[in-house]
Amino acid sequence: MVVVVSNAQPWSAFLTLRQAPLTSSSSFTIRPLIPRFRPLTPRFTTQRLGSLNTRCSINTDVLTDIATDQEVRDDVATDDCGCTIPVLHLKSDIPETEALNLLAKGTFVDTLLITLPVLSEEEQNIIAATPAHPAGLYALYASCLVGYMVEQLWNFASPAAIALIHPSLLPVAIMGFLAKLAVIGGGPLVGKLMDHFPRVPAYNCLYIVQTAAQLMSVGMIIHGHTLHPTSASSLLFSPWFIVLVLVGAVERLSGLALGVAVERDWVVLLAGTNRPVALAQANAVLSRINLLCEIVGAALFGILLSKYELVVCLKIAAGLMMGALPIVVSLTWLTNKLSSGVLDRAVETCLSCSFPSSLKSENIVGVGLEAIKHGWFEYIRQPVLPASIAYVLLYFNVVLAPGGLMTAFLTQQGLNPSIIGGFSGLCAFVGVAATFVSAKMVKHLGILKAGAAGLVFHASLLTTAVAVYWSGCLSQQTPIFFFLALVVLSRLGHMSYDVIGQQILQTGIPASKANLIGTTEVSVASLAESIMLGVAIVVNDVSHFGFLATLSLVSVVGAACLYCRWLENPTDTQRTLFSFSPHL
Repeated sequence: MVVVVSNAQPWSAFLTLRQAPLTSSSSFTIRPLIPRFRPLTPRFTTQRLGSLNTRCSINTDVLTDIATDQEVRDDVATDDCGCTIPVLHLKSDIPETEALNLLAKGTFVDTLLITLPVLSEEEQNIIAATPAHPAGLYALYASCLVGYMVEQLWNFASPAAIALIHPSLLPVAIMGFLAKLAVIGGGPLVGKLMDHFPRVPAYNCLYIVQTAAQLMSVGMIIHGHTLHPTSASSLLFSPWFIVLVLVGAVERLSGLALGVAVERDWVVLLAGTNRPVALAQANAVLSRINLLCEIVGAALFGILLSKYELVVCLKIAAGLMMGALPIVVSLTWLTNKLSSGVLDRAVETCLSCSFPSSLKSENIVGVGLEAIKHGWFEYIRQPVLPASIAYVLLYFNVVLAPGGLMTAFLTQQGLNPSIIGGFSGLCAFVGVAATFVSAKMVKHLGILKAGAAGLVFHASLLTTAVAVYWSGCLSQQTPIFFFLALVVLSRLGHMSYDVIGQQILQTGIPASKANLIGTTEVSVASLAESIMLGVAIVVNDVSHFGFLATLSLVSVVGAACLYCRWLENPTDTQRTLFSFSPHL
């Protein structure tokens, strides 16, 4: 056997190796000899070849009693450049057939193959249910608990405080509509930026921006409370209200990007993409935290508002915001540390990539339009597009769900406010229960079939609820309670698919595009919700509630049909992405 090592550099050597007879030692010796033909130049002898005056030993635990004691002869050759190059010949008299038989006589290869571990099905299930970084996940849960609590408290406090300044619903409606426009237009841009910057610094910066926007909103509302505007028009054109609308849009956009980063990117890295049960449980915990914070945040500000004046309540909220900032930043850093730095790897660590470099040469409007175009392009090309469209279609259901339109309808039916409040609370608690059910559904049915079960359950109960409405007997107390019970139970299927569909998107969307596609999807969902709200504004009489309920039902049934059709004919890409699902 001959091994030749060559290089074009002047100090390189050609090395020829032949195997030597077996000896009792497990080492070989290289002894450089004096050249026979011509002396070497000083630059080779002083440093380069001087390092060969050593004795090298190679020991192995598997192949024993194999050694060579080589006799070294060095020649001097000249390469094409005319440089003097030493040539070392290592001779051996062992026949090649005997050398080849060494592997046949050895048993180390068979030993390696035999000792490879094979996991049982039970062990594989245990691994599938075990997060890749459990300590990091717990730190992430704590961070989300603090951040969601402040965010949900402010989501309830902001419209309530504005409504106390002026009784008209127009200021709150304008703020909500412009915030949705900001999400629709700025979502892809923020998502693109999140995909181009390191995860932890980008998350902390966005949370600082969100907190600053919330504090500025508190200041503007307190200032507006001291002015006591007499009419809605005077309030809408006030400088403080214009600033409030702008910072409110920034706050909503920042909150959107933070939620997408955690739910579509971070939790996947911490739980593990190929660990479906662990990922389903992590998604369920995050949804549980969000729903509980929504309930507790609204209740907390309501209690404060019942005991103190509005300005005092807003100052307490501002104190909570400032206190939560260092906690969230510290917990974010702790999440990365406990997960062995898995969040350190940015999706694209280079700041000179195509998108960030365009910020230097183009105006922000052109960059934003290009980001929206690119976001839509990537959204349409995603491998799990039908599941995402089904998720968006559920946002057309703004009537058969707890919200302003349902509250207005129930009020017109003459129900007690405590019953209306109990309906909203039951919907929230059923949503929490759905987070427990979804993980079990994934474990027993698989990810894809669990999503279909949730959508079919949701559509079936809403179909029955709409049939009860069109029966014309809602003027009586028992039918309307049955109608509300069906809507409450349907939330179980809706929230189950919300958790499961999120896991499907986490699995199918590449990590390098998670924020871009996620923010674009939320923008599309906001657009769908805005369209239905626009229809409700046009058809604003309570007598047209049945028409709006039917539109909502059609969107839910369409989502279920689209998803089930996609599930019936799985593509090769779908089989590859969900190959770990035992029920595909």
